[in-house]
Amino acid sequence: MKNTVLETRSEPNDADALAAASAAVAAMQAGWTDFQTRAEQQLGGIAALTTRLDDIETRMNRPGGSGGATSDDERPIEQRAFSNFLRMGREPMEAEEIRALIVGDDTKGGYLAPTEFVAEVVKGLVELSPVRQAARVGSTSSGGVILPKRTGRPTAHWVGEDEERKETGSSYGQLEIPVHEAACYVDVSLRLLEDSAINVDAEVASDLSEEFGRIEGPAFISGDGVKKPEGFMQAAGIKEFKNGHVANIQPDALVKMMYSLPEAYRNSASWMLNGTSLGIIRTLKDGQGNYLWQPSYQAGQPSTLLGRPVIDAVDMPDIAENAFPIVFGDFNRAYRIYDRVQLSVLRDPYTMAHKGLVRFHARRRVGGGTVLGEALRKLKMAA
Repeated sequence: MKNTVLETRSEPNDADALAAASAAVAAMQAGWTDFQTRAEQQLGGIAALTTRLDDIETRMNRPGGSGGATSDDERPIEQRAFSNFLRMGREPMEAEEIRALIVGDDTKGGYLAPTEFVAEVVKGLVELSPVRQAARVGSTSSGGVILPKRTGRPTAHWVGEDEERKETGSSYGQLEIPVHEAACYVDVSLRLLEDSAINVDAEVASDLSEEFGRIEGPAFISGDGVKKPEGFMQAAGIKEFKNGHVANIQPDALVKMMYSLPEAYRNSASWMLNGTSLGIIRTLKDGQGNYLWQPSYQAGQPSTLLGRPVIDAVDMPDIAENAFPIVFGDFNRAYRIYDRVQLSVLRDPYTMAHKGLVRFHARRRVGGGTVLGEALRKLKMAA
């Protein structure tokens, strides 16, 4: 009886087998349909990519093609508007582009360059004005910056258990860094502006960076503060060290000047001198015949003098009688630079129209000043 039951349960059910087979076929059909859908999507994506690559190749083969995949229409509206303003002026521009121009905030007019354009100019300024590499650079929205400065420190005294404590306290004053204006203009031919193969933004940026770098570099170093920033060489309160010779740099004077600086400043200090002085410094040796100058053996690291970095500043004075050819100190703490207007450009198509030129007037407003003279030392040549 038991064997009969087992044999009955093991017999196949034709209806269940047919249903299972139908379900398997339906699943296979659904999978095949899904596969076809995905394949069509993939083929569609490949076709779109091929079309895009063909379009890029077509643009690259045009005159002036830069090889980039970003078309003019893909740039931000501010960049397109400023570029079109440089090329054509305001009149033929679309209303949307005119609204995108950033209007200068002063009565002299002009339009502020977009962020990318300004960044390129500032890069040029750093290369031409090395003080910006070492000093602390900030921005301001006013015509001057007022910084609080401690003019006196508290004085402590030893006291007994029940002795009266003396009154003591810090005293503070103010230090103002006024913002000054620098201006220049460049003339660009109409043919240059009309030629689509020319990157007008880069050309104008290069010219402006060279001129503003040329004029602000000497001001940050030796400016007298009249219509220009006051340079750290003119600041009061910077300790001087006598070299002891009219024309020859004395290594002992450099060592004394370096270690006269408090350790907190000395550990982050740099030397600043021009290329002529640098050529003389590289020949100096210590008592064992070792060069004081140590070249950099690692990419991105500066060469050193007595273990501290060297900044080559073309506007530093030459070695001469009574001159100050070398400065050592923590420039980041000692000197501040504040930008008010990074770059404002005004297009003038009329003044030089008779020569086929368009004049671009550019303005920068910047202030600079020494805020901590005790962080710097100057080397003075003998009379």
